[in-house]
Amino acid sequence: MRIIGYCRVSTENQKEEGTIEIQDLALQEYAEKEGIEIIETFRDEGVSGAMENRPGLGLAFNYLETHPEAEGLLIYKLDRLARDILIQEMFVRDLAKMGKRLISTKEPDLDSTDPSRKMYRQIMGVFSEYEKGVISMRLQAGRLRKARHGGYAGGSPAIGYRALRDNGDRQSRLRVDKAEGKIIRYIFSMRGDGETLQAIAETLNRMKAPTKRGGKWHRRTIKYILDNPVYRGQISYAGVENQGNHTALVPA
Repeated sequence: MRIIGYCRVSTENQKEEGTIEIQDLALQEYAEKEGIEIIETFRDEGVSGAMENRPGLGLAFNYLETHPEAEGLLIYKLDRLARDILIQEMFVRDLAKMGKRLISTKEPDLDSTDPSRKMYRQIMGVFSEYEKGVISMRLQAGRLRKARHGGYAGGSPAIGYRALRDNGDRQSRLRVDKAEGKIIRYIFSMRGDGETLQAIAETLNRMKAPTKRGGKWHRRTIKYILDNPVYRGQISYAGVENQGNHTALVPA
């Protein structure tokens, strides 16, 4: 049998700890044991099990559709394919429509039409979805707790800041980015001089001042920055507003 492999890790921490390599090795060992040839392996590193932002899985399905010699998809565990029962069953259905097998190194006969095996697969999917929900709930609770104490709750830091870890501290904290901080102070200064949002954006574009994602400045971006309490030393997260423990870039 000739198949393709798929590996996924869901957080940057897992990516750093090398679990993508552990999955890859497990796929190779399983294939060697079962006499299977892996002709291609696709990966998604540091992404969730939701539908969006999974280019590796999209490429894997495209490969299966365009390469008839590939007879199936090999995964490490079922929850690497999806941690949502509906998404999981949709993927299983799509593979069946293509006449491809779904093989797991940990769970046997995932794509079997036997009612008992199908029930087992779906029960595993339900447990995986429940576990995902519990993890999300705990993460949300942890972020709220940090916000109530003025800490950085996570997510992409606003322009002007970097999320860095202190020595021996596993929690990230906001630290001022000197170059970006100058841009933020300049924006507030221009606004204080009576400049319009559009005029500020045009000035920054003429200066070729870098944005957070490398694009151009727009009036809505300027408004978001001016309205963001983080620059005045405040933390706002999920309805929680508090004095932050980071350095303010402009006076409160």
